[in-house]
Amino acid sequence: MKKHLIKEVKKGSIAEELEIEPGCYLTLVNDVEIKDILDYKYQMFDEYVVVTIEDKNGEEWDYEIEKDENEDIGLVFEEELMDNARSCANKCIFCFMDQLPPNVRDTLVFKDDDFRLSFMTGNYVTLTNSGYKDLDRIIEYHLSPINISVHATNPAVRCMMLNNKNAGKILEYIKYLTDNGIYVNTQIVLCPGINDGKILDQTIEELSKFYPYMQCIAIVPVGLTKYREGLYKLKPFNKETANRAIKQVEEWQNRFMEKYGSHIVYIADEVYILAEKDIPSYEVYEDFPQLEDGIGMLAKMQHEFNKKYLRLKERPINKIVSIATGKCAYGFIKYLAESLEKKFKGLKVNVYAIENEFFGPQITVSGLITGSDIIKQLKNKDLGQYLLINYSSIKSDSPTFLDDISVGEVEKALNIKIKVTDGTGEDFITKIIK
Repeated sequence: MKKHLIKEVKKGSIAEELEIEPGCYLTLVNDVEIKDILDYKYQMFDEYVVVTIEDKNGEEWDYEIEKDENEDIGLVFEEELMDNARSCANKCIFCFMDQLPPNVRDTLVFKDDDFRLSFMTGNYVTLTNSGYKDLDRIIEYHLSPINISVHATNPAVRCMMLNNKNAGKILEYIKYLTDNGIYVNTQIVLCPGINDGKILDQTIEELSKFYPYMQCIAIVPVGLTKYREGLYKLKPFNKETANRAIKQVEEWQNRFMEKYGSHIVYIADEVYILAEKDIPSYEVYEDFPQLEDGIGMLAKMQHEFNKKYLRLKERPINKIVSIATGKCAYGFIKYLAESLEKKFKGLKVNVYAIENEFFGPQITVSGLITGSDIIKQLKNKDLGQYLLINYSSIKSDSPTFLDDISVGEVEKALNIKIKVTDGTGEDFITKIIK
């Protein structure tokens, strides 16, 4: 029988009241064996449950628990999924993990491809290591929406891009899920000369047929680091290819808006900047379904900034603050900073575009700037009272950058306080003027 080690019991929880301790094992819920987190959450949903715990002496105890529907009783397990995460079975020609510097930590190079993590954390999965048994579990537990990395619906192209002969069934799998009421978000990593042009048209058209269960088609440009020796030869995006992709996407948006009343397909902010085109208006992004992919982030931030900015009264603010950002967003952040300087006399905002030496100069987004690059490039700069960074630059579970340099280490090296903005326009203003 599979049993699950309890790593922690949350303070003030039902489990703590029942004196369940870390180091014990959960064996059954409602007399049902628990294979993974899906089984656990399903069995724990009701108001009355029976939890079987094996204590440190190997004795089993049944706890009859009355609680609110879907209430967490406070057990934290050693394995987040109560099972091993499924690793990726692909060798994608564009995989960012394969382009990392040598000797990075193991957690950075582990490639998961687990549909359970897709639902729980928003990760994208290819479904190449999933079969109909897995799809049936998605349907049974109604894990909706599910985020799927598609890249191309053409079977031959998708198999080539993922280096996996089993990658060609994606439309069949999506149809099975959507026919059974599961909503889907999809992602396309666009590689010039590989899955753009007619292949992209085919992919967008075939995915759109699943609307409204196909909620969104997100298109992001391939990211190429300086560590690509021995990997597939890919072309980086440039102004010409970016403009071509935008024109293609906007044509589809117009068709979908006329047919469905929704744009459905969106392309990353980074592509507009590469094309030297204005970011679309706030309204184009509807309910902002793919912010995590860098789609609509700037339009949303600008909208929020404008709302707060118009309510501000002019007054003197005698201070200097600094901002570290990626080269991609530099012009946008600089514009917002200058707007605040005009409103508040005496305010000086230094905006620094961090060259990504860690990953390479073609990586320009703020979410991938590192602590070591910030230290190296801002060491002798006038940073004023404090330095602002965007939340996307640090890991979600700890205050560290991707190179394992902590926020505290950067503060110490630069002798400056760091403030982390939450990515909204309101917080951007607040962190600067207060």
